[in-house]
Amino acid sequence: MHFCSLYSGSSGNSVFVSSKKAKILIDAGLPGKSIEQALCSIGQSPSEIDAILVTHEHSDHTKGVGVLSRKYNIPIYTHAKTWESMICNIGKIKEENIKIFSDNCITIKDMDIISYDIPHDAACPKGYAVHHEGKKFCLATDLGHFSPEVECALKDADAILLESNHDVEMLKFGPYPYPLKRRILSNIGHLSNEDCGKALLKVLANSRKKIMLGHLSKTNNYPDLAYQTVLNILLENGIVLDKDVELFMASRNMPSDYIEI
Repeated sequence: MHFCSLYSGSSGNSVFVSSKKAKILIDAGLPGKSIEQALCSIGQSPSEIDAILVTHEHSDHTKGVGVLSRKYNIPIYTHAKTWESMICNIGKIKEENIKIFSDNCITIKDMDIISYDIPHDAACPKGYAVHHEGKKFCLATDLGHFSPEVECALKDADAILLESNHDVEMLKFGPYPYPLKRRILSNIGHLSNEDCGKALLKVLANSRKKIMLGHLSKTNNYPDLAYQTVLNILLENGIVLDKDVELFMASRNMPSDYIEI
């Protein structure tokens, strides 16, 4: 199994995941053309995408969903409440491509995908755990806090894309209006660099993992700051880089490392 963060940040998010037989996108939060270009740049054809899974209805996760579904006849999988909240913004979709899941398990060819609740200010936000041949990849962004359910989902994952959204001091003293700062800092907002590092300590005990830090704020964070803050927390607690964990950064504007699991 492989995964690649095509884009990750407040301006748009999309993750490509592939197994031997299946290719999916989790979210498509940029214009369809941008998603197409990103896929082509990593040697993947948009016409071969088997499904788009949507985490929640915010535009930085759904902007290109409708365009891609219509152009390439791609099914869209999401929770009923999320579908109700996003349908007015993505345009008309073929009835057969609307896949509303009623339980937490989705099977796409040789992939088994488990959805789990995430704490965010959306209708029914979900994270996804993708399983294939004993390997597991988890996407966990847009987290107001590291909930027990998220921790349980990530604990036995081989690879994780985890949110490291902001530096708390940069956010507090930055240009955002107070209501927005309060939202981001709330338990249904976004995960800070420090909280990301502490969260990883809870899931790194069992086995070596590949961790990609993502969904960084353009205004309230820097990639080097996020990486170093998380790394320092891990090192201070006895985690050894490249032995216990491999640490990567997701880019806001272009595809990041193509990770084999």
